[in-house]
This record gives sequence, C-alpha cells and structure tokens, in this order.
Amino acid sequence: MNQNKTKRLSIKSVVIAGLITCLSSCSDSDSNSMPPLADKNADVFLQEQVLLDLLGPDDAGNVPDISAETAKISQQQNQLEIEFKASEHISAVTLTPQSPWQLSVLPAHNLAFDVTNTGTESIHFYLEIANPDEDVQKRSISIPVGFSGTVYFPLSGKEALTDTGMWGDAPPWKTEDQLMIWRSWRASQVDMSSLAQLRFFTIGLLNDQSLTLSNIRIRENPESDPDWMKHVVDEYGQNTKVQTSLHVTDDAELVAQAKQQIEDFRNNAYAEQRSKFGGFSQGPKLEGTGYFRVAKHDGKWWMVDPEGYLFFSHGPANVRMANLSTLTGVDYKDDSIRYRSPDEVTPEDSIGIVNIPEQTQQTSFVTLPLRHQMFRWLPSYDQSLAKHYSYRRSTHKGPIAHGETFNFYRANLERKYGDDFMQSWYETTMKRMKHWGFTSFGNWVDPQFYRAQQVPYFANGWIIGDFQTLSGKVNHWGKMPDPFDPVFAQRAKITIERISEQVKNSPWCAGIFIDNEKSWGERQGSVEARYGVILDALSKDALSSPAKAAFMVQLQQQYSTIVQLNQAWNTQFTSWQQLASGATFDDYTQAHVDDLSALLTRLGEQYFIVVHNTLEQVMPNHLYMGARMANWGMPDEIIKASVTYSDVLSFNIYEDGVQEHHWKFLESVDLPVVIGEFHIGTATDSGLYNPGIVHASDQQDRARKYKAYMQSVIEKPYMVGAHWFQYVDEPITGRAFDGENANIGLVNVTDTPYPELIEAVQQVTASMYQKRLGTQ
Repeated sequence: MNQNKTKRLSIKSVVIAGLITCLSSCSDSDSNSMPPLADKNADVFLQEQVLLDLLGPDDAGNVPDISAETAKISQQQNQLEIEFKASEHISAVTLTPQSPWQLSVLPAHNLAFDVTNTGTESIHFYLEIANPDEDVQKRSISIPVGFSGTVYFPLSGKEALTDTGMWGDAPPWKTEDQLMIWRSWRASQVDMSSLAQLRFFTIGLLNDQSLTLSNIRIRENPESDPDWMKHVVDEYGQNTKVQTSLHVTDDAELVAQAKQQIEDFRNNAYAEQRSKFGGFSQGPKLEGTGYFRVAKHDGKWWMVDPEGYLFFSHGPANVRMANLSTLTGVDYKDDSIRYRSPDEVTPEDSIGIVNIPEQTQQTSFVTLPLRHQMFRWLPSYDQSLAKHYSYRRSTHKGPIAHGETFNFYRANLERKYGDDFMQSWYETTMKRMKHWGFTSFGNWVDPQFYRAQQVPYFANGWIIGDFQTLSGKVNHWGKMPDPFDPVFAQRAKITIERISEQVKNSPWCAGIFIDNEKSWGERQGSVEARYGVILDALSKDALSSPAKAAFMVQLQQQYSTIVQLNQAWNTQFTSWQQLASGATFDDYTQAHVDDLSALLTRLGEQYFIVVHNTLEQVMPNHLYMGARMANWGMPDEIIKASVTYSDVLSFNIYEDGVQEHHWKFLESVDLPVVIGEFHIGTATDSGLYNPGIVHASDQQDRARKYKAYMQSVIEKPYMVGAHWFQYVDEPITGRAFDGENANIGLVNVTDTPYPELIEAVQQVTASMYQKRLGTQ
C-alpha cells in the first residue's frame, strides 16, 4: 500500500466510523421534504420558545407599518391576507417597524411565520430582510396548493453562520416546519442583529397568487444537531437521508436503465415533422442559405435552418462534464497543481477533468473537515473510479479557495456504461434530444457534440485575459472588462479564432454566444448601482485607464470648457486635467446622471463593436447571439447598445414566465430574442437541498410550471428559442466553483431522467411549431 493510499484511507476512517453510527440511528424521517415526520414528538419546534412577535406591539409599543407597494392586502389582527399581482413584475408587501427590531440581546434564534396558500397554484415567494444600513438577505420558498404550516430560517447561531459552501444546506433540525432557502449565494456576513424591514414579494408571476401570513416571530433555536451536514452523500452522489422515487441502490440498476432506454429510443415521434436540422418540415419553407439565419414570417421572428425551414431553438444548456464536480474538502501542498498559463481561453468553471499527478496526490491533506465529512464514501486514489477526481484552482464563492473535486455523475456513467462511458454518454444524450423533441443544444455544450453533426448547437467562448477591468457596486461573476483596452480586442480575437477552429464553419452551428451575464450594472436602483462601472472609470487616471481616456474625449466634445461641465454637474474642477487624474462624487445632478447614462451606452457600444467585428471577420456565416444578459443586470443603455451589433438578443430569464407587460419593449426593438437560461426545480422530492432560482412545490408542479413558462415564450412574436439550464442536476454538496446545488436537471446524478418533467417536455415539443404558427 503506497503512502498516498494510506493517507486517503485514513481520511475516510472517520467517515466510516461515523457511518456505522448513522446507519443505526438515521432513517427516512431525516427528510427535508414536505412529508410529515414519522414521529411527531421528534419535531423540535413542538415546544417552541417565542422571543419576539413582529406583528404585534413590543414592550415599547412598536407596531410595524404594513404597506402594499404593488400587491393587495387586508389585515385581520395578527393575520395578513395578500394577493400578489401578475400585472406587476415585482409584487411586494413590506413591514417596517417604527424603530428597528433589536435582536442582539436574544439567544440564538430563527425567524418563523405561519403561511397558508389560498390560491389555485403553488406559490413561489421571497422574503428580503434588511438592517438599518439597508444591507439585505434574501430567501425564498415554494408552497403547494392548500399548504398550511410554518416556514422558517435560522437568523443567528451555528446554523445561520456556518458557510458550508453550498447554496442550500441540509435542514438543521428535525421538524415539519419548512426551511426557506437562500436566494442565490448566502449573505451570511451581513449583520442582522437589528432588523429594519421585512419584504415579502414575488417576481414575474403569470397569474395572480394569494396567501395568508400570520404569527411572524423570532423564536429560539433548538439545540444544535451534532450530525448536521455529516454523511449526507452516498457513493452515488445521492442524499443519504432521503430516498426519492428515483433512488439507486446498486450498479445493477444503472446497467438495467441503460438497457431499457435502448427500447425507449426505438420510436421517434418527431421524425415526420422535423427537417434534417430540426426545423418544421411541415410548415412554410423560406430560402435556405446553408447556414442558420433569422427572418420574420407573418409578423413573427423565426430562426431559419440551413435548408430554409422555420426553426425554434429549444433544448438544454450546459451539456458537459465541466462544473459537475464538487469539492471534497481535500487539497494538496504541491503548488504546481495551481499553475495558470497566461494563454488560457477557458475560465476555471468550464475546465473539464484535471488529471492529478501521483506525486501531487501524495501531498494531500484535509483542508476543511466540515466539507470532507459530508461524504459517506470517496474512492482511494488507486481505485478505478478515482479517474473522476479533478482539481479546482480557484473558486468564485465559498469557504474553500481551491481544492480537490470529485464528479459523482461521471462516476455513475462509468458504472452504467462501462469503460467506454463517455462515448456511450454522447450517443445516449443525442438520442435523448431527439426522443424528447428538443431541436438544439443551448450554450455550453461539449465540443464533441459539434463534431457529431446530429443536433444543432450554439458554440461559445469567454474573453478572458490580463486586460484592464472596471468594478461596479456589485460584480456578480467578476469585474467588467474595459473594452477600450487594446488587450481586450486581442483576447477577443484569440477566443473567437479558437471557436472557429472547433466549429469548422459547420452548418450545424446555430449561433455563437460570447461571454455571459457581464457586470454592466443594475437596471434600476441607486446611481451607484446603475452606473458603478462608469463611476469606477471616472475615479481612475486617464493615463492608466483606456476607458477613462475614452470618456474624457467624449466629455470634452460635449462640454467645450470645464466650467460648462461644472455647471451641469455642480462640481468644482479647476481644469480638465484634474478630472482626468481621477474623481469621485457624493451627489449627482440630473445632467450628471444623463451623462453617466451616455457613457454607459458608449462602454456597451465599444464592447459589442469589438465582439461583433471580430466575429464578422473570423466567422461571417454564423449568427451572433448577443451577451446573454441576466434580468438582474440588463441596463437599458446596454440593451440599446447591443441592438445594433447583435443578430439575436439573448436574456437569461429566471421567473415564472415571460410577462407580457414587462418584456413588451422587445416588440419595439424588433429583433429576434432567445432565452439563454431558465429552469424550475424543487427540494421537496428531488433529494437535493436547493430548488434552483425558480421553485416548484414538487416534481409534478415542476412539470406544470415548465409548460406554463414555455407557453409564455412560444406566444411572443419576438421569441425564437428558450434553453433550459441545465442538463444534469448540480451536485447535492454544490458545484466546486460556487456551491450551486440545485435540482435543475432533466436528469439526476445517476443519469436518470425525471419522468414528470420529460413527459411535459414531450408535450410541449410535440406541438410548439404548430402553436407558434397558429395552426393548433
């Protein structure tokens, strides 16, 4: 036995010992889902200790003001009846105390409230809590029709403050009360010892929804569970505490699944109505150019396939092995594993398996016991399944900066298909696409699918490198590139040439996505939130900042003298040189804000000019699909800038659906639009701890919400596609890059499709062309 194997086995000895204890005491009653506890007396909140009533008067007579910004409310004593409106993008009710609720003197506590769904559909709603400094935390939950019970989340204590490196944690206590889940990444460092506001709201509803809230309270935390977050993952990457209907218990089940799906693929119900490239062969035929293009037909935008058939792009994004691995809590002392080449064109989260040299493995050590103890099993380095270990040189969020990873999904593919598991996966995935009725892959697919030439795809690239950057107030995925920096243009050309080498001018390439959800700024909010990247540029010296230098030229062309600029901005600059050397601002006139807006437009134009012109030069036959703007970060100025330079606009819309009124402006833009990302998930019967961004109450409800979402897309005249994010569930312990651990896959970690969702997909794809054409 070599030294490394001894190290690996010693690491696991603690886990195995703990497992023996767990197997004798754990049961399905550890579930985080809606079904009740087997032993009601085990509910830790049966004898809850209420510390503060947030709806009633406190000792000082402090009663909160309740306002319905965009919702309808009525109040009866300690109960609020709320109707959230689909006519509003954000429908909200706020509770604001006369003076902040002081929680610092209380023992460790959680915020809880009773809720009843009085509507006819499940309701996904959010709760945002704010401190006096307006720092916020956001959580959300979906509750089914007829639900009446308690919802809670830890606000202080171990359960609230421990960063497990995951979006959604295992429920900390045994209870029937339902745990609210962080909205995206946790904001656990925000001081919530004093609460200044509670805000209940919905986003992007397709129908009005109603509920009642009562007994909003702060209550004392139960005693901490010593087994919380321990041994939550089995050898298949499944939840050890919850057995779902798709749970796998041995390798033989996986092999049997592989054999069964061969029979399932024999019948392709879509073959007669689809062209070679997935277009609608039974509909109108336009001019075929040999490549995908866009055109308007009878007042609606369409993609047109290479043969001339109308094409609607629908399918999964992120069909690849990258970003499916999870951190194990192990790292290596050998620094060579963390080396980065300045010539890299692939960001860290999109790199596939990294082979770890044996000499590096021998330097392994446990860097975070909390993380490592989550796993009931991991292979030793000399086992066959050890090939699914990899390494993450850096992370975006979480308590681990870098470390070893393991890909349970990839390991399950080997168990399912044998030694040639990757080739079997490619073939099976393409057969599933056709069997399920999808017409294309979305963004981020394994380039092996490019070469197969069986399913249309969207190629992608990232412009990364050592160019100047700009920082907004919030940088979601990283700082904004300075597109005026010549190095940015150089890196854009390198990236696009790499894409061109992979695509090889193939007609199967439906379009090109470059970058994703850039930090342009917020669409609404404070001046700093909207124009942070511009303010950052203005704070720099024009001699070292290409963006600042470009902005100085624009401002000097607009204002003939510094005196005129001072009059417009209410500033006191003595010369242009003083402004050029760097400036910050405490307040803003309307003229100043207008100029910031114009500079943001100029920044956006420069970005799109560089990308568009490079694509036009290197890949002239392929559509430029825009910058995949997130609905939280799509300033009007950037949309305006993108219109001139994009063939298709792309937005990632994580809401119940595409609201008619909120996206009406796209009709006047008069360009085709594709949804780059959307999804719906659930934590109730999936075995995962996070539903994703849009929540359903269970798998049946997930299927219902998917169909409603797609209907809202298909009926829009400007929509030409929608891509589901993503093909596979994220790891239950969080993807290595940032801890996302959501039920957002068409298939789970054992490569098993979710039957309810797939049935809904087939219902949608069987008629989407006819519905869009208006023939059904």
